[in-house]
Order: sequence, then C-alpha cells, then structure tokens
Amino acid sequence: MIGDGRPYPDHGLSHREWARIPPRQIRLDMLITTKAVLDLNSLLAKDSTFYGDLFPHVVQWRDDLYLEDGLHRALRAALHQRSVLHARILELEK
Repeated sequence: MIGDGRPYPDHGLSHREWARIPPRQIRLDMLITTKAVLDLNSLLAKDSTFYGDLFPHVVQWRDDLYLEDGLHRALRAALHQRSVLHARILELEK
C-alpha cells in the first residue's frame, strides 16, 4: 500500500535509538509506505545502506505498519521474490 507522509505522531527516535530495537521478520504485503516517490539511483546503488541502518524502520500505529525508512531495501527484496523482510519495528501507543 502506498501512503504519502507519516500519519502517526512524531516519535523523535534517533538513529542510535532505532539501533537498539532488535530486527524482526515482517511480511512485505503488510507494509504501508510513507513515501510516494522512489529514487532509482538509490534503488540500484550497491552501497545504498553503507551509511545507514541495514534494517528498514517500521512504525506500528493503530494496527497498521508504516515503512518509515527502507523503501528501496523492501523493493529490492520484492524484486528478488522474497515475501518477508527483517526490519526494526517501533510500536507506538494508540
């Protein structure tokens, strides 16, 4: 599902705080993206996660799972015909 923006409240997590959340498996078909634009240069770059987290960031809010960071990694997984992805999932209060 494609969204445009973040419908959930600002969580204020830093990259270091995200790194403390252990990755879990999540099905790709359960994710709602928060970005409507895909940058093909980022998708095709071999080192696209060199400076970032290896795991996508997902926010669970109101029973939905929003892909906040990692759209290109999720798309690469789908293109490789994988149905699951390891991601860090932040559960926000309802």
